Amino acid sequence: MAAGHFRVEHDGAVATLTLDRGAKRNALTGATLDQLRQLAEGLRDATDIRAVIIRAEGSDFSVGADLGDMGSRAASATSTPLVQQRRTAELGARLMRALKEIPQPTICAVQGIATGGGACIAAACDFRIGAETARVGYGEVKIGINLMWHALPLAIQTVGLARAKRMVMTGDLFDAETLLGWGFFDELVPAGSETAAARRLADQLAGLPPIAVQMIKRSANAIAGALDAAVMHADADQWLLATRSADFGEGLAAFFERRPPRFTGN
Repeated sequence: MAAGHFRVEHDGAVATLTLDRGAKRNALTGATLDQLRQLAEGLRDATDIRAVIIRAEGSDFSVGADLGDMGSRAASATSTPLVQQRRTAELGARLMRALKEIPQPTICAVQGIATGGGACIAAACDFRIGAETARVGYGEVKIGINLMWHALPLAIQTVGLARAKRMVMTGDLFDAETLLGWGFFDELVPAGSETAAARRLADQLAGLPPIAVQMIKRSANAIAGALDAAVMHADADQWLLATRSADFGEGLAAFFERRPPRFTGN
């Protein structure tokens, strides 16, 4: 299995996948995404597991992509064949597909900030339990790139078209109470108790007939996402184009220099 920052615990019929990179606010590297994908795919054969919790250590669920890692990959792109760049850019979509195709019901426990890839992982789960202090957003636009990973349909399915546009186009963070009303969160609990609340729901689901539960999940996902792959097939190509723009370079520079960006449309 690829190196990463997830650890796995099995307790009865419940598996818990924990992102443990709290010192970096659980920023996501390519290796960590690949590890989570492999873990998700491995759950297909874990017939003793009836529910899955995805959570994170530390103050934040995840601040999204490790921008240092992203910047390094973008800088080396000129020496990498384009076909390989595209395959690398599709890693996130493979992860989303693996998470959605976990047969067992999945519950994400979210604390602190979940943005970018962190928000995408949460949206790919069946249910989301949020700390009352949680804030969630899709911040890609602020560094001049599109929301990829085939994650836009999931954003629309969780909060609706207009609200998804607002989240993705502004890149803002939204508070937990707002997101409960919008349908992103299924339940809010006091900060620090989100994992326990996720476990209660996991135990409830694990106590139900697994064949029926898993058939319902598969059919519901198939109905909701029937056209997702057909519509989103080019989002990796859009990302490759966006990362060659001057605005992408300016967005990264402004982030690391802690100053407002000056976007030009180039």
